[in-house]
Amino acid sequence: MMTDLTLTRQTAIKVFLAFALAYFLSALIRAITATLSPTLTQEFALTAGDLGLLAGGYFLGFAATQLPLGAWLDRHGPKKVILWFLAVAVLGCVAFSLATSFVGLLAARILCGIGVSACLMAPLTGYRRWFDPGTLLRTNSWMLMTGSMGMVASTLPVQWLMPVIGWRPMFWGLAALVLLSMLLISAQVPAWGAVTPNAATPAPDAPRPSYAEVWRNPYFRQLLPLAFFSYGGLVAMQTLWAAPWMTKVAGYSALEAAAGLFWINVAMLLTFWTWGLINPWLARRGWHTDRLVTVVLPFSFVVLAVIIIAAQPTLAWSGLLWALYCVCCTVVSLTQPAVGMAFAPAMAGRALSAYNLVIFSGVFAVQWGVGLGIDALRSLGLPELRAFQLTMGLFLLSCIASYLYFLMPRRHNSSR
Repeated sequence: MMTDLTLTRQTAIKVFLAFALAYFLSALIRAITATLSPTLTQEFALTAGDLGLLAGGYFLGFAATQLPLGAWLDRHGPKKVILWFLAVAVLGCVAFSLATSFVGLLAARILCGIGVSACLMAPLTGYRRWFDPGTLLRTNSWMLMTGSMGMVASTLPVQWLMPVIGWRPMFWGLAALVLLSMLLISAQVPAWGAVTPNAATPAPDAPRPSYAEVWRNPYFRQLLPLAFFSYGGLVAMQTLWAAPWMTKVAGYSALEAAAGLFWINVAMLLTFWTWGLINPWLARRGWHTDRLVTVVLPFSFVVLAVIIIAAQPTLAWSGLLWALYCVCCTVVSLTQPAVGMAFAPAMAGRALSAYNLVIFSGVFAVQWGVGLGIDALRSLGLPELRAFQLTMGLFLLSCIASYLYFLMPRRHNSSR
């Protein structure tokens, strides 16, 4: 599966699988509100703004931890840090299952976001020290593939279980599974100081690493708008607004929307798996991250424009278009390991967490912003379909602007 620098092949596989289970669960917890949105909207009388804030609360908690998380990862290592955080995720799942008001739901979602906020950054920080660049690109894509598996699990399986057990017991089950992942990580992942011969030891008088070095990096800054709007927007659409679009704009039933989300996430899963397979081959032939983003990302703008323009209550292929949009957007995920490789291994935790902060701040802003935009336009008397179209149109223009900023002639990392 992987050739590594400091771990045996067998150990590397065990480490990957232990981290992958935690990330699978984090993605399931992240996306489950999209499937539950009709039920939660009815039970708690939620507006579009409430729904956007509820889904975004997860990302608010997630983003709030990223800067301290990066410093803790560099200092204490992925194993210790992720175990601390997953304990909070268990509390968040239990709190969500017991919530009796919108405020309770929101507070629990924030706790969940905090708790799973290390589930990708922790393994990527470890992989930066343990694996060579080609393997790092591959494991990043395959971690995202396991996240897509969690997204798949959050759709039709959740919809099928709803009449059987209800949404509250589901969160007790998720809490138990998170505890299981903690046990596997504790047993399989090496301690930070045990396997790090490739990490250079800083000189005694060397300056301590800081986030200032990360924020000053030209390549990092070049990617910021893209991370906020295109990457953050991808997650916002995938985990929330694709489902309401299918039910309120395209006329899908709740079950049909869950099926649409299921196939969206299957498409994402297969795409990330493919990226993991072909990335090293593409890199050897000069197709590095910047070039791939430049060529592939504009297709997502075209697809989103078609979704907006062709919107109507009988659009049976709306789910297919959303799947195609998400697939085209996955190319921006390649910027994450590129950012990690732009810095020394001792700075990887800070660089990756700072970048993740931007991404998930974008997710929160887009999720809540779209809800607020729809509510505002509806209050002005616009039909629901037109409110959705205009709000998504503004989001599309923001994505195009971030792409143009990325293309500005300031190439500092053309090899990535």
